[in-house]
Amino acid sequence: MDYGMLCAQAKSLAEAEGWYVALMANASALLWDSLPDINWAGFYIVRNGALTLGPFQGKTACIHIPKEKGVCGAAWRENKTLLVPDVHAFPGHIACDCASNAEIVVPLRDEKGEVKAVLDIDSPTLNRFTETDKKGLEEFARVIERAMKGLEA
Repeated sequence: MDYGMLCAQAKSLAEAEGWYVALMANASALLWDSLPDINWAGFYIVRNGALTLGPFQGKTACIHIPKEKGVCGAAWRENKTLLVPDVHAFPGHIACDCASNAEIVVPLRDEKGEVKAVLDIDSPTLNRFTETDKKGLEEFARVIERAMKGLEA
């Protein structure tokens, strides 16, 4: 996967539209079209004390995720990227799609370092995501982060 190219495409999308919701919609479509072997790609936005479903590609998803639940909640709570090779072994995993077996979640932060959203990508394949994916997707998330200025919790 050429994450440099993916980030360049995301930057181009951000220049075309500064509103973070539209950018997240196109970013999730870009990931969906670019990453092999995934079954969900999208965003959850911190809203009213929970992660709330944002733009995504894939099957229907959980709408609200509390800070104490699932991989997304843990990434928000711990304020760090979580790469999970087998979601079924993850304590508190939320099975929105029973076909998902691996997951990576990357926090998106504001200027103060507080999590304002997360990028969530699922795969039906165990051990799908690597450290290279982690680094590339963190760089991708930084592009989206810059467009999120002014996002309220």
